[in-house]
Amino acid sequence: MSELCYNRGCGLRYEPHSNAGDACCYHPGVPIFHDALKGWSCCKKKTIDFSEFLAIPGCTRGHHSNVKQPEPLKPEITCTKDGADNTKPGTATEYIMKGHKSAEKMKKERPSSEEPTVKLPQRVKKSLQESLDKLSASSRKTDTNKEDNVNGGVRVGTMCKNNGCKKAFQGPDSDRETCNFHPGIPIFHEGMKYWSCCRIKTTEFDEFLEQPGCAKGKHLWTKIESDKKLVGCRYDWHQTGGMVVLTVYAKTSNPEHSYVDANQTMLTIHIMFEKDKVFHKELNLWGVVDVSKSFVNMGPTKVEINLQKLDPVNWAKFELPPQKVEGKDEMREKEQKEEIQKEENVKENKPLAQELNEMCLGDEPPPLEDDESDDSLRLSDTDDEDFD
Repeated sequence: MSELCYNRGCGLRYEPHSNAGDACCYHPGVPIFHDALKGWSCCKKKTIDFSEFLAIPGCTRGHHSNVKQPEPLKPEITCTKDGADNTKPGTATEYIMKGHKSAEKMKKERPSSEEPTVKLPQRVKKSLQESLDKLSASSRKTDTNKEDNVNGGVRVGTMCKNNGCKKAFQGPDSDRETCNFHPGIPIFHEGMKYWSCCRIKTTEFDEFLEQPGCAKGKHLWTKIESDKKLVGCRYDWHQTGGMVVLTVYAKTSNPEHSYVDANQTMLTIHIMFEKDKVFHKELNLWGVVDVSKSFVNMGPTKVEINLQKLDPVNWAKFELPPQKVEGKDEMREKEQKEEIQKEENVKENKPLAQELNEMCLGDEPPPLEDDESDDSLRLSDTDDEDFD
């Protein structure tokens, strides 16, 4: 009677009396699966397809065997009370890996968004610097022609058009004065008023107007057509194991007038690009970042903000959605629903006999007193005589 050969790679049936020394072609090693490659430890042939792996012919010849091959031994690891691992010789060492934090734990440990921000370091590419040099050289000629035409017709008493400057034109000597102004834009957010360049926040509008300029330059008596315009920009993000990258598609961004401020949970982006356009955005980050290891790459066509994750977890979104604040109408509807629910709960808990009694009898009328009795239906004395 034929028997089945259990040698790896064979699987044929053989007759015991004709089991020669070279009748079986098999693999004496063990199967190995690594990096999508499949093969045997005894021979060098590797493949990606599993069916091709099963069809690899054996590399050794010998007798057929009807004994099942033993499974590879697993490492036996014991641990003592003092925490030391006693591993048997020839076995692997056990490593305990710490898992990621849960979403609830991360929310409890989330730092405050009011922490002070830090300006992220900029890495400017050579191609961006070359394109900026060409742009400034071409615009310098047109700007000088416009300034010559403008300065010729400036009237005495004209106020400087730079943000934050309150000087007036008094003559040619005014052009030699230093102008203290704000190169940024005004921001009004959640009741706070401040300039994007120096970020000195205040709640009073008069104090906001009185803030001195944080930059020095020349007075601007008449606005030029190339004033800054606050515009939107297309941006996208992607992530790796330890980094989150926000890409802002802004061409020829100006590193001197652009900055990215961040703390562990907030990100403020201010990018001046294409000479007169400004993109400003404040984002509440979904996760927590390490500001000391974050930086900004500035190229000729885009700006990449590289943020180092504090915890190596996947972000569901880049920006944390704002918390919903209930209005007055929603609060009223909520209170009405709670009152209706309370009435239904009282009805459910009321005994059935008491409810039927109230439905059938209702409230009993109060008893009449003697003075309030109704005598209108009694017969008078004359009526008694008529009946007689």
